[in-house]
Amino acid sequence: MEIRVLKYFLAVAREQSISGAAEVLHLSQPTLSRQLMDMENELGKQLFIRGNRRISLTEEGLFLRKRAEEIVDLVEKTEAEITSSEEIISGDIYIGAGETDVMRLIARVAKKLQEDYPDIRYHIFSGNAEDVTEKLDKGLLDFGLLIEPTDTTKYESIKLPATDTWGVLMRKDSPLAKKDMITAKDLWELPLLCSKQIFENYPNILSKWLKKGADDLHIVATYNLLYNASVMVEEGFGYALCLDKIVKTFDNDPLCFRPLHPILEVNLDIVWKKYQIFSKAAGLFLKRLHEAFDEIV
Repeated sequence: MEIRVLKYFLAVAREQSISGAAEVLHLSQPTLSRQLMDMENELGKQLFIRGNRRISLTEEGLFLRKRAEEIVDLVEKTEAEITSSEEIISGDIYIGAGETDVMRLIARVAKKLQEDYPDIRYHIFSGNAEDVTEKLDKGLLDFGLLIEPTDTTKYESIKLPATDTWGVLMRKDSPLAKKDMITAKDLWELPLLCSKQIFENYPNILSKWLKKGADDLHIVATYNLLYNASVMVEEGFGYALCLDKIVKTFDNDPLCFRPLHPILEVNLDIVWKKYQIFSKAAGLFLKRLHEAFDEIV
């Protein structure tokens, strides 16, 4: 299976038509149709459902689309690293991160490095720990910013000199907004929106603080990224258990954040694969990370 044909397949999946993809790829429709039929014959699977107006993917096609995107991304990333100039340090650095205000520390290192090497570009992927580590393991990311607790045994890591604080995002007209801090008992009967990762992968973190398990709470929704959850909070759907400073709250905003009491804080780590072979740009970025954080943690 050739990379070129995978790119053809992805174009058809995006455009949902042979004619649209052929136009984008500057190919004739018969040529593109033949390439796709050859791919299906090679795999022994039907990849497309060919309708009158548009093409959709079969279950096998959806699986191939995910893998093809990863393969093409990795090939393009590798080509860029190999062909980068020997004299001028340039290239791309790929960073995955959970939602956290501590990303500011990484941004400061990136900014200083870009001032010295303006041809370096950064690509930021946002997701939970599972999403980030999956892409790290496949070589699609150079670095991951992970919120503890997380298993870093198979990675090299630097602990960052900052913590995130758990609390509750709520409407300002909520009765709880009158309190400076939120206790476990305050939340026992309320409709809660909770981080899916915490309750599925690390159930003891919040459960221990709340003195109740997830099944004993009134959890009305789970989320993996906070923005959409904050919209639901704004609409009065419930209260979001989350980390501070992800959603900015100002005087004229309808939402506010209150920390938990007793305070519940988490540490963060920047991680990368053991024995990772870095591009020149990524290797220099790692050197700057060590210089910035090794001595102060």
